[in-house]
This record gives sequence, C-alpha cells and structure tokens, in this order.
Amino acid sequence: MKVNPEKCKGCGFCVEVCPLELVSLREKIAAIATGCVDCQACVKVCPAGAIDSDPKLPEGTIQCDACPVGCRIPPGMTGACRRFVNKDGRKVRTTRLHTYGDVAGLLKPLWAKEIQSPLITGIGAGTTYPDYRPAPFIVKGEVEGVDVVTAVTEAPLSYSGVKVKIDTDEPIGEEGAAVYLGRHKVGHVTTEEYGSKMLSLGGANLLTGKDGFVVARVVSDIANRKAVTLRVKDGAELTLEVGRSPVIDGRVIEKMRVGCGSASMGLFAPHFRHAADEVIVIDSHVTGVFTEHTAGRYLGAPFSGVRLRFKKSTPGRYFGDHGKGWGGTSVEDPVSLVADIDPRHAKPGMTILFTETTGQKAKLVRWKGDLSFEEIPLTDAARNAVEQIRRTSQRSRVSAVYVGGCGGSARVSVVLYPVKLTEAVHERRTKLTVGGATPFIFPGGGITFMVDVEEVKTGAFTWVPTPATVAPLEFTMTLEDYAAMGGYMDAVMDEEALSAWLNGNGEHP
Repeated sequence: MKVNPEKCKGCGFCVEVCPLELVSLREKIAAIATGCVDCQACVKVCPAGAIDSDPKLPEGTIQCDACPVGCRIPPGMTGACRRFVNKDGRKVRTTRLHTYGDVAGLLKPLWAKEIQSPLITGIGAGTTYPDYRPAPFIVKGEVEGVDVVTAVTEAPLSYSGVKVKIDTDEPIGEEGAAVYLGRHKVGHVTTEEYGSKMLSLGGANLLTGKDGFVVARVVSDIANRKAVTLRVKDGAELTLEVGRSPVIDGRVIEKMRVGCGSASMGLFAPHFRHAADEVIVIDSHVTGVFTEHTAGRYLGAPFSGVRLRFKKSTPGRYFGDHGKGWGGTSVEDPVSLVADIDPRHAKPGMTILFTETTGQKAKLVRWKGDLSFEEIPLTDAARNAVEQIRRTSQRSRVSAVYVGGCGGSARVSVVLYPVKLTEAVHERRTKLTVGGATPFIFPGGGITFMVDVEEVKTGAFTWVPTPATVAPLEFTMTLEDYAAMGGYMDAVMDEEALSAWLNGNGEHP
C-alpha cells in the first residue's frame, strides 16, 4: 500500500486496524513499513481516501487464497491472519498440524463412568429453605462397582434467565433494544448469531427490578416451552414457542437462511455457474456476487462487471443493511441494488439471477444496457439453483437455553463445605445436571450453567414471587468425595429405601 501525504489527515485509524501492525504516524502522516500484504484494512477505514494499492510488488510475492481477503504476501512475510508465510514462493502454514495428543493436556478430564447420570432428578423433589438443611433427597447407589451419591433440590435462582434463539433473517429490532411483555420490560435483543436473532430474557437485575414478577413468569414460560408474545421496542412483535416456527409481526417464518450471501457462493457454486451470467444472493450481512467472488473465479466464470451499491468488503462480498425487503435488507426491488455495470466485462443480453439466502424469492432479469433491465421467466437452470438453496435451508424454529447461577447458598444444602462442591464441579469430580440434562458449566468462579430447555421435561421449571425462577438440580459424585466435602451422611438413603418411600411403604429419613 502507499500513502498520499497530501490527503492524509493523521487521524491514526489505519494504525489502529493494521493486523500486522505495520502502520505508524510520522510527523502526523501515515507510514507503512515493509511487509504490507495489501489486505485493504487501512483503505476501508481511511476517511480521507489517502491510501491506495501499490501496483509494484516485491519479486516473489504470492497471493493467498485461504480467505476472501486474498493477501499478497512478500517473500518471508506472513499474511494478515499470521497463519501463512511465503516461504520460497510457497504458502506454508506457520503452525504445524496438531494431533489430539498435542492438546489433550489442556482439556478437562471427562466425568468418571459412574457419575455420568444422576440416580434421581430434582423434578418433584421440593426445595430446601433455608439452605443449611440437607437437600430434600440424598440418594446412594452402586454404579460400575462404585458407591455414588446424588443430592437433589428444586432451587430458587435469582440469577437466572433464558437466551432465546430465533431462526430468521427478518429484522426484529436493534441490538440492545428492550423487549417487553405488555408494558413490562423483560429483556433485550442481544448479539445476532449465524442465521438467527437472539434475545436475552430475565437476569438478576430485571428479576429484582420493578417488573420482576412478570420477568420470572416469562422466563419460566419460555423454559417450559409455552407460547409467549413479546414486543421489541421500535421493532417487531414476536410470538415465540420453543420447538416451533417463530411468528414475526403476525407472519409465520418458515425457513432460516442457509448461510450468508458469501457462504451461498461456496455452497451452491456448481449450480450458480449454469444458472445465469451472474448470480446475486441478497443478505443483510454479506451479499454475494458470484462472478466476482472467489467461488466463481475458481470455476472460471468470467466477471460480469456488476457492482453493487452496498459497501464492498472483499471481492464478491458486500456488507448488506437491515430492513423488510429481500434477504432481510432494505432492498424491495433487487435490480435497484446494482450500482453500475462495467461495459468492458458485460454485454447487453447478459442475465442476472437475484435470490435470497432462503431461496424464498427469486428474480431473473436481462440487461439491456446502462441500468436498464427486463424481467424474464426463470430458466430451468435458474430454478434449479434457487431450489437447491430452498431445499438446503432448515426449518425456522425457536430454541432456548436456561441460564442459572447455583453458586450461592443452595450448595450448603448439598455439603457443609460449599467451596469444595464448586471446585469438584469445575474439576468434573461432581456432575451437575438439570432435570437429568447435562448443562454447559461456565468457567471461572461460582457455578453458572446453561442447559437446552428441550432436554428438560416440560413443566420442570417454575417461579416464585420473591421473585426467582426455580430449576431442578442434581449433584452426582462418588460417596467418598461426598463425605470429604462434608456431606450429610445421616441423610443419605439407599435406592431400596427410596423405592419403598416412592411406593408408600417407607419413610423419608
């Protein structure tokens, strides 16, 4: 890259973004050191347009094809990602391939065979309160020849909520926007994930706030797979039921996107090659232009000369926007997305196929010159390409994980020394389950977990007007470890005594 000193304003944005840290300011003018790979990061952030590609490349420079950036790597230097080095004109990985044995020492041990599953669940167990009493049920059994204990409780958790995943490219509201049930704030829109919008509902601050009772009920209803209708501030109305398709502003969403527009290029390249002279997959994150994209070039498709009005990221990849049009963008008529067509590459009569990442909409046009187009019926090849996208797109559905923190007083209902229980959970000597389902345990202090609500029996969650949500928890460990943690040995019952009690022929200890 080269800097035009007359245009450079010395803002330093290029210094901040250079992945190889090769840019510096010298007397308030940007300077680029040897080793630049033309990744274009500085070009994209320069408000003055003071940086351009330098056509003069060091002898022996190679172009990397490991990602859309296409770094031009000088001899002995690495690409922007630092993964590949130009070694004697060859692209060589900077890190050798690792086997499982190379990383095994970094991994936590698996749970022992005998504590894979709880002896009983916390569903229907009742709650210990105050928590210095023994858990409602502490059951001993033999598994794989080892004495094992499971202690269970239905724990009221003030630190709890649900993360809801909505499979759709439909806009629902800005990230951070408040989510309401009626007039009550119950959460917010959080970071969007691949092909899905995400909500964070509940949490300690909302549960202990003025709308806490409603928040607790919403979290419980979502976790129990009940239908809930919510409203996003300045956004959509959502009817959500775990396991079913979402309803957004009264419309059932049938399909989730198969990937962004760029991913579609790689997924369906052989079909796009014959579908039209150009294929444009419109998407709110990355819209793809086939013949400019690496996938199209790899298959030998001649560049059509089409450029889009969206901001270009890398060749054939354009950042979209958000709206209620095609592919979750603001585009209502796909031909309006075309900014210009380079006549050096295009010719009148060229066909362009527009579609979405769900294949729900498609339009085939013929270029007449300038920015004039006429719509024509889909050809068999174009229809096949769109159908491939539609078939590959999964059914849109709602899913959720319940997130809870049980690192507080609930632990003392299990053992006398709660920090030992916390350590045992993180060391995988004690297995925490939720209604029998295995959760993910967050690293760090305390015991914070999240569990797929679809793995937990419907109705297992509830709420109490403290307010808090209630979850069935089980702690399973060997009897030896349980005793070492200060377990309530006098409260332990064996499975035979439990069976008798369940059948009404025995007493709870």
